[in-house]
Amino acid sequence: PGLCRAGSVRAFGPAREAPPSGRGRMIEIDVTRARKKFSVELNFSMETHGITTLFGPSGSGKSTLIDMIAGLLKADRGRISLGDYTLFDSSAGIDLPPERRRLGYVFQDARLFPHMNARANLRYGMRRRPAAEHRIGEDDVIGLLGLDRLLDRRPAQLSGGERQRVAIGRALLVSPELLLMDEPLASLDQPRKNEILPFIRRMPRELGIPVIYVSHALEEVITLSDRVVVLQEGQVRAMGEVEDILSRSDLAPLTGRFWAGAVIRARVTSHDTGYSLTNLDFGGGTLQVPRLDHPEGAEVRIRVRSRDVSLALSAPTDSSVLNAIPAIVQEISPDGAAQADVVLDAGGTRLLARITRKSVDALSLVPGSSVHAMIKAVSVERPSVERSDDHDQS
Repeated sequence: PGLCRAGSVRAFGPAREAPPSGRGRMIEIDVTRARKKFSVELNFSMETHGITTLFGPSGSGKSTLIDMIAGLLKADRGRISLGDYTLFDSSAGIDLPPERRRLGYVFQDARLFPHMNARANLRYGMRRRPAAEHRIGEDDVIGLLGLDRLLDRRPAQLSGGERQRVAIGRALLVSPELLLMDEPLASLDQPRKNEILPFIRRMPRELGIPVIYVSHALEEVITLSDRVVVLQEGQVRAMGEVEDILSRSDLAPLTGRFWAGAVIRARVTSHDTGYSLTNLDFGGGTLQVPRLDHPEGAEVRIRVRSRDVSLALSAPTDSSVLNAIPAIVQEISPDGAAQADVVLDAGGTRLLARITRKSVDALSLVPGSSVHAMIKAVSVERPSVERSDDHDQS
């Protein structure tokens, strides 16, 4: 009876023994699940705050892992704990049912109750929890997700993005200790994704609910994540801060060679309205990019692809390229017969440049060489969501 289940959204209700808050607690996972066609063997721990993204190609084990955390799949052996509250321990004979894990779960498709309006769908999960255990208010969720004008509409009257926002709100109103989201934007087109991304980004900060988010879309990882766990063939390949993990050239086969590059955290310093440009400061200096719709002081992430970075031994004075960032060559790795990946340190920020081996020789590049990383302003991938965790816009 504590389980709210409606197709793609499952919000889990109260346990007899209430677990401690998952906010800022460690989740520890050491599990094995072996099947004929696919096996997972995972052993890692991480702090549950903000948004952690499980990233990897299809079949890497992302959904299997999140289902084991939720109790929808059972591991063959091992242990899963949230803080000092054990969800699963094969050696101790502990396997809490989903309704006692106090988790929220959002799947790809909303599948709201068609005979209920949006408000009734939102309140469905709340009925499964005693009022005294509600930590999140209905008005708070409605305001956060922008649902005010949708409350009297039935699902058939809502767009795909609006339905998914209601589904997310329903999961939040169970006041979960941890919200699990399994590719919740996969069934939406890009405009609807852009509509929802800002809401997801704000949830942990404004409601204090940590999120584990499953995705194989690099843009979602960059936009949303505080940290990322990269999975491959049922094992953890890497985990850490987004900027570090997605700037590693050795992970390019998993993150996408075409998109290989560096993720940079930067701050908006000014706007050039005459030329519709924005100036960004980061550890390596200043970047000019096409105009961003963010206020001065806002923190953003940008992605600079390695194939969009060229190198020069000195800053050119007669080039159309607006950005010439001083950097030091750290590593040069041949990538096939014709090209090489050059790892750069730009004031503590990692950059990647993919150039020909002929250019490496022509410039006599070796580790320790001083260069300028030439980055066309129009090639910088613009962020879709402001990361204002540490920014006060008032």
